[in-house]
Amino acid sequence: MMKKIIDLELTQEEKHLIKSKKVSQKVLANYAIDEVITILDASAERIKTLKALFEFQSIDSIGIKFVKDLMLLGYYNLVSLKDKSGPELLNAYEKHIGKWTDSCVEDQFWLVVHYANYPDSKKKWWDFTSERKAFRSQFGYPSDRPVNAWYENAKGAVFFKSKELQQSI
Repeated sequence: MMKKIIDLELTQEEKHLIKSKKVSQKVLANYAIDEVITILDASAERIKTLKALFEFQSIDSIGIKFVKDLMLLGYYNLVSLKDKSGPELLNAYEKHIGKWTDSCVEDQFWLVVHYANYPDSKKKWWDFTSERKAFRSQFGYPSDRPVNAWYENAKGAVFFKSKELQQSI
C-alpha cells in the first residue's frame, strides 16, 4: 500500500540541488527512492535515512513522527522488525525516552511488526487496539516503566501551552 505523499525531510541544500536539476518537489514524489538518492547524490548515512523515511511511510497510517521514533531506536527497515513485537518495541521506546507514551504509539509498533511479516496487509494502526488492550490486560506493563507521561516535564508538570489541551488529558 502506497501513500500519496512521503515526507523525505529534504534539507534546504537538497531542495536547491533538485531545483538546479530542474526537478520539482511535487514531481520528486513520483520517483523511486533509488532515483531520489541518485538525484541528491546522497551520502551513505543520508541514504539509510531516506530509505527508512520512504519504506516506513509507505505503510498506510504511519507518519514521519513515528518513523523518527523507529529510527531513534535504530530501526531503518522493515526486515529488522520481523522478529520483534509491539510490546517489546514500546517498552524499549519508553525506556529510551524516559517517559510513558500514548497507547496509539504501541498500536503503531504492532502495525509495523505485522507489516514486516505481512507486507500486503491492509491493516492500519488502530486495527491493533483490541489486541494491544487484551495483551496489556493480561500482561500489564513492565515494573520499571517510566512514571511520567510524554506530555509532562521531569517534575510531572504538563508542558502544553493550551489550557484546553491540558484539561483534556
